[in-house]
Amino acid sequence: MRFSLVAATCVATVLAADFAAAQTCGGSYTVAGGDTLSGIANALYDDARKWSVIYNTNRASIGESPNRLMAGQDLNVPCIGGLPVLGGAVTATATQTSTPAASVQRALPGATSLRLLTAGDFAPFTDEALENGGLITEIVDASMQNAGLDGYSINWVNDWSSHLDPLLSNAMLDAGFPWYKPDCDGDPGNYRCENFHFSEPMFEMLILLFTTTANPITFLSDADIEGKTLCRPEGYFTHDLDKNSRNWVKDGKITLKQPDSVADCFEMLIAGEVDAVALNEFTGRTAIKEMGLQQTVAPVQTRPLSIEGLHVLVHKNHPNAQNVMAAINQGLAAIKENGTYQQVINRHMSRIWSEL
Repeated sequence: MRFSLVAATCVATVLAADFAAAQTCGGSYTVAGGDTLSGIANALYDDARKWSVIYNTNRASIGESPNRLMAGQDLNVPCIGGLPVLGGAVTATATQTSTPAASVQRALPGATSLRLLTAGDFAPFTDEALENGGLITEIVDASMQNAGLDGYSINWVNDWSSHLDPLLSNAMLDAGFPWYKPDCDGDPGNYRCENFHFSEPMFEMLILLFTTTANPITFLSDADIEGKTLCRPEGYFTHDLDKNSRNWVKDGKITLKQPDSVADCFEMLIAGEVDAVALNEFTGRTAIKEMGLQQTVAPVQTRPLSIEGLHVLVHKNHPNAQNVMAAINQGLAAIKENGTYQQVINRHMSRIWSEL
């Protein structure tokens, strides 16, 4: 199945409208003594759950622990669903609209188009039924508009198992998205690490531990989780449980349950069969809502389990692999610089949180 996204002019119109809205939404918040991220989120967004939005936006200044705020620290607070309104302040990233691709130096010499590959059923990131194909699809689309290419296409093949091999391994298509990057330093022999180049992350998400409110767990350091039983469905990545010398699974420091589905994990949590469910924030929060567990299950806020990026992949055997990757990264850097990236993120986050 083949599909190309809307023309650049249509996207530019939408982004221009978002930019106008951002003039009165979002901005900078100065931390006061005793502030917590959940308290700030509750005050600014009327939703304490959005502590993760503030944390993810300000990770570079906050550090590993969301609880380590310093009085006087300035936080960038993005516009989500029309909030917060901070005296008409403007978010630092919403400064201009998309740079036309024609003004960007060509990063893919000798090529006129790029064929990108994705698939659906990966909400909120990629699905043809989602707005502009989902969060990651729109980021990739905007990046390609700024990559110095004469043309590109986004192709939907709704069989994820065929993407890496044979479609990308045989250069039947040029690049695929979105894919997690394994722990290539700790596991260089991993298939993806051996065979693919990874773009800069198109988006980084929090992987959280979800526990029952009746039996919360302390998670200040990795040692706090040793001896615990975690749940993550079969087929989901587990590299974050071992990377950076954590070795929870490799050395048997934890027990990992891997049932068939996310719902199974949360049912095991409620039954007391596991101590926590380890999932990305959006998958976890969506399941909590669908299962009616909002009052009984919540994420651990002291620190994320890990932070995982979603990338574009190019096979190392692609005849133009280095230039393809350079074009992708150049386009991504351009939309981050000109403000388009944050506008796309904020708009999708508004929709995503409205559904949670």
